[in-house]
Amino acid sequence: MIEKWQARSGSPFLRSLVAANDKQAYQDFIWGRELIDLALDYPADFTDAEDFVAILRKLQPRLYSISSSPLAHPGEVHLTVGEVTYRTFGRERGGVCSTFLARLAAGDTTGVYLHENPAFRLPENPSTPLIMVGPGTGIAPFRAFLEDRQATGAKGRNWLFFGNPHAATDFLYQEQLEQFFKDGLLERLDTAFSRDQAKKIYVQDRMKEQGAELWKWLEEGAAFYVCGDASRMAKDVDVALHDAIQTHGGKTAEEAAAYVAQMKKDKRYQRDVY
Repeated sequence: MIEKWQARSGSPFLRSLVAANDKQAYQDFIWGRELIDLALDYPADFTDAEDFVAILRKLQPRLYSISSSPLAHPGEVHLTVGEVTYRTFGRERGGVCSTFLARLAAGDTTGVYLHENPAFRLPENPSTPLIMVGPGTGIAPFRAFLEDRQATGAKGRNWLFFGNPHAATDFLYQEQLEQFFKDGLLERLDTAFSRDQAKKIYVQDRMKEQGAELWKWLEEGAAFYVCGDASRMAKDVDVALHDAIQTHGGKTAEEAAAYVAQMKKDKRYQRDVY
C-alpha cells in the first residue's frame, strides 16, 4: 500500500523508503501507524473514491478461540476478548475488532462465522491427563476444555497454568476456575501475576518451579497445550518444556528435542498461538 501511496503523494521520504526496499525499514515505519497517518503526514492525490479504495486491502478476519462448551451452554458461544488500546504518534489507537466488540450492547448483532481448527482439540481418550498453559486471553479454549470435561465426566486429570499482570483485576474466570479446583476437576492451578511483586513472574517460571511434577505428568501420557501470545510467551514456554524434560528426565538437549518432536507427532503437544 505504501508503494501505491507514494506514487500518488510525491513524498521524497516515501519514495526513498520504497526505493530502498528494506523489509526492516518498512516494518519500523509501519509499526504503530495506520492509514490516517499516511493521509495526514504524506498527502496524496486520488481521482475519486474508487481510486482511493483500489489501493486498500480488505480487512483480515479476526479469529477468536471459543471459550465455552456447548454442553455447558447450549445454544451459546462465549468469547474472551481483551480490548486493545494504545497511543502512538500523538494519537489514541484501538484494535479494530476488539474495540468494535467492546462497543456492542446487549441485543446488538454482528456477522460471525465458525472456523474449525482440527489441530487443537481435546484428546480422544477422556482419561488422558491435560496440562494447559493459557495466560491472558489464552485461557479461552481451556475454559471450554474444562467445561466439556466436567459435562462429560472425563476422568483425566487437569492442570492449568494461568498468568496476567494483576490478580485483583486480571484473574479471568477466577470464581469458576477456583470452583473447578475446589471440586477436583482441576487437580492443579498454578498462577503467575507478573506485576504483583518486584520480580516479574510468568507462566514459564511456574513451569520451571514445577519441573519435576511436569515431567511426571508427561511420562504418564499427559497432553500439553499452549494458547496465547506467539511472539514471546509461546517461545518461552517451549524452552521451559524442553528444560523440564532435559533436567528432570535426565536427557540431553538432543534427546529432549526428540521427546518433544514425538509429542507433536502423537498430537500430545498442541498450540493455538497468535
